[in-house]
Amino acid sequence: MLWDDFVNSEWHDWRGSGRCEDRLDQEKWLQWFMQQDQITATRLPSKKELNELKELRSFLFDLIRHITSGGNLAANHIETLNRWMGKAPVYRQLTQAAAEQSVNLSYFPANANWTQVMAEISASFASTLGNGELSRIRICDNPDCLWVYYDDTRNRSKRYCDDKMCGNLMKVRRFRAKKKLSTPPSTDSMPAVEE
Repeated sequence: MLWDDFVNSEWHDWRGSGRCEDRLDQEKWLQWFMQQDQITATRLPSKKELNELKELRSFLFDLIRHITSGGNLAANHIETLNRWMGKAPVYRQLTQAAAEQSVNLSYFPANANWTQVMAEISASFASTLGNGELSRIRICDNPDCLWVYYDDTRNRSKRYCDDKMCGNLMKVRRFRAKKKLSTPPSTDSMPAVEE
């Protein structure tokens, strides 16, 4: 989804080194993002646009954190999303598949700039809020990771962004912590008692 690729542009080292990087500052990542999510901007963002992108990302992450901690959408959240979406117009077009009798209403960006992109990112998130289930929006349970994702599993039980990376790491950490608590200190590490 467009919105989660965007929010995850602030990367944190999931292994716990404390290292993080803002991928919005990386031209290579921006080009990947533009291609991956079919961004209509014709150039890389200006300094002002980059600051606005970071402001939007911060708002979305704070809102996601609010939702994942059990909070409800408030009027100010909706107003802010509407403000971001309202910055750029879209064209509506009705399309029909050749072999089908059904029609679809499609939306096409009116501009090819970063203001339009920010509106599209906001609309992508708003669509998830409107059509999805808020309980499926998650932040990885690995406190070092903070990766945002939409849990599309049938039983809604996904706890980690990736079971093979964060999931395994957290299992190992729990195992080691449990072992450390249950293992008595060795006699080698105890100071000798003089008589």
